[in-house]
Amino acid sequence: MTRRARVYEHRSEPLLSQRLFVRRLLRHAVIAVGIIGASLAIGVAGYHWIAALPWLDALLNAAMILTGMGPVDHLTTPAAKLFASAYALFSGVAFVGMSAVLLAPAVHRLFHALHVDEDEPPTGNARRR
Repeated sequence: MTRRARVYEHRSEPLLSQRLFVRRLLRHAVIAVGIIGASLAIGVAGYHWIAALPWLDALLNAAMILTGMGPVDHLTTPAAKLFASAYALFSGVAFVGMSAVLLAPAVHRLFHALHVDEDEPPTGNARRR
């Protein structure tokens, strides 16, 4: 039987050193920047080719939608409106995904430090019902 590769250390392993943890954070930040870059590229291309906006205006609209600020230019064609709707929904999912990628190392480190395990019964002064 082959061993499955793990992304993070097991709870029985020691806490990752500060230096390695910072490297992990930087690796996750690079992935998050990649998600932002790809999402922005999709928006710029769509606003330019579907909504017929100039490149700079397409960038502005894509960045504003991606950050949750809202559209800048008024869209007139049905195709542009459909793209903007789909891109707004996609942007929300991309934001949640990017947030998860950024927060995962810190949340894992916190849980690892506290040795949180859902399978273990509560101990201490917890009341039983």
